[in-house]
Parts: sequence; structure tokens; C-alpha cells
Amino acid sequence: MTATISAIEYHVPSHVLANDELAQVSDIWSPEKIEAKTGITERHVASRGECSSDLAVAAAEKLFASGAIDRDEVDFLLLCTQSPDYLLPTTACLVQERLGLSNTVGALDINLGCSGYVYALGMAKGLVETGQAKNLLLITADTYSKFIRDEDLNVRTLFGDGASATLIRNDQSLTSTGPGIGPMVYGTDGSGAQNLIVKQSGLRIFQPDDETELTDDRGRLFMNGPQIFTFTLKAVPDLVSQLLDRSGRTLDDVDLFVFHQANQYMLDHLRKKIGIPEDRFVSAMKHSGNTVSSTIPIALKHAQLDGRLRANDTVMLVGFGVGYSWGATFIRPGMLAQPSRAAA
Repeated sequence: MTATISAIEYHVPSHVLANDELAQVSDIWSPEKIEAKTGITERHVASRGECSSDLAVAAAEKLFASGAIDRDEVDFLLLCTQSPDYLLPTTACLVQERLGLSNTVGALDINLGCSGYVYALGMAKGLVETGQAKNLLLITADTYSKFIRDEDLNVRTLFGDGASATLIRNDQSLTSTGPGIGPMVYGTDGSGAQNLIVKQSGLRIFQPDDETELTDDRGRLFMNGPQIFTFTLKAVPDLVSQLLDRSGRTLDDVDLFVFHQANQYMLDHLRKKIGIPEDRFVSAMKHSGNTVSSTIPIALKHAQLDGRLRANDTVMLVGFGVGYSWGATFIRPGMLAQPSRAAA
């Protein structure tokens, strides 16, 4: 059995937060400066009552509407999110019920951020190629905006909310040309956890008898930008080299590179340091921002719509960020190279 990506759709909230509006928060930031530093002109933000499951359901419904698969055929649901509706129950269970999927479907949450899509593809590959699932629905959904203070432009300029839905199924036609997904390379360094964190968001909070009081930043996103940048420039080139070595390929063998869309400044540095030609490097964050676990599938969808994906191409996916966590893999687009009927 060979697991392959057959279809991708995505959904972003209707509310648009443009650079003009953000620039009104501070005299230091202008719309032009925000775009120059981030490569982003606007991002979509969930409304007060709109949560990750709402975005997830909308993305999945778009995939069903595309004709890629009937919902009755889905037999496993993976949901990657770091902003679940509740700590419990599992958000994937809520999404299963709202989508009307069968009660025989397996449903599981994955709590991982910017590398989450690559890790989830590894899990999906294992489930499909061991026969545990035939038609697996992988959803990513995050609403980081709910963790961000309005005045914190260091992160508010970067992050947008969004969700994606990816169909992964067995495709025996790819067995002669190579795997649809893989090989996989992973990495973790928990010593960097404090550099991108939402403190006081789980059970490790100050107890009533603690002398330290809860701060006004409870449940807010903190990012140490310089440390994240340093980590990325060190880890990602090594990650790319490891994947190339494991697969016996060189940079010239890769037709398209799709990295986590952190921000344009970081991507430009990575592309130049690794030596990737600009015409084979996908950038797709201008109108959606950094949507965490959804950036790679959103970028893949844009590449599909732009005609940049061909069935037998070798496409490198690279995720990196919060954790610290990183991962990379190759995919062959297969059926994904065909245009879908649903508009992104």
C-alpha cells in the first residue's frame, strides 16, 4: 500500500485584519513596514464565538463539496490543533459528529504547531500503509488570535487563523515511481519551549497558596523572536540535508519546496542559506499570514491552483517552530496535481 495526498482544501474566517488597521495601534508600525518585515498584507481572524472546530468543519465540508470523496467513505480522522475547543473532550470527536461521519471512524487530536502537518502526514502514512485506514481525513485548525493581546504587534502582525482538510488514501499507481509520502525526518528540542509559549493555559498554573499572583498575561502568547530565528537558521538547513541524505537525493532532484510559512523575512534567509532557487520555492502567506499547522497545506493548495504541481514531481515539505519541533518529508502530488472543483 502507498499513502498519497489526493485532495486539499482550506478555509479562513471571514473577518480580515489588514495592515492598515494594525498600523493604527502603534505610531512605529506603518502598513508598508509590516509588509516589508513579514511579507503579509492581511490575515483572517476568528470571531469571538468562532473556534477551531468551526474552521475545521468548514474546511472539511469544502473538501466534500469538491467531489474528492463522500463523507461516508472516511474511516479515520486526524485533527492537528493547539487551540482546541476544550481541553476535553477531544476536538476530533466534536468534528466527527458535526460532519456526520460514521461511528466506526477513528478520531484523534494531535497537539503540535508549525511542524504539525508533517508529523500528521507521518501518522497518516502509517495508518494507511498498515491497513488501519483506507480514506483518512487530516484536518489542521488553529485560532492563535485568541492567545494574542491587541497591542502585541510583534505576533499580531504574523499570525492568522485558518484550517485545512487533506484526504490521504492508498494509491497503488505510485508504487512504481516512488512513495506518495516519505521518507520522514523528525526533530525535537524541548529546551526551546519557553521561547514560544502560552503560559498559564493548562494545568501548570500558579496554585492558590503560591506567593506569585497570576499576571494579566495569563493565557497569552509569548514569542522570543530572535531566539526563534536563531533556532530556525540552525535547525532547518540541517533538516533539509538529513532528508536529502536519507532519500539519496540532491537539491536539484527536488521540483518544489514548500516550507512552513512563518514569515517572509525568515523564509528568504532560509532559501538563500540552503541554496534553493526562487522559482522552485513556494511563498503563500501574503493574504492569510502564519496559520501555524495550516500553512503548508494552504501553500500546497495555492501551488495546485497556480499549476505548479505535477503528478510525478518531487515536493519537499518542511515544518518547524513551537516546541522546538521540526520535521520534513517528500510527497508526490499524484491526484493532487489535478484541479479541484471547490474554490479555495
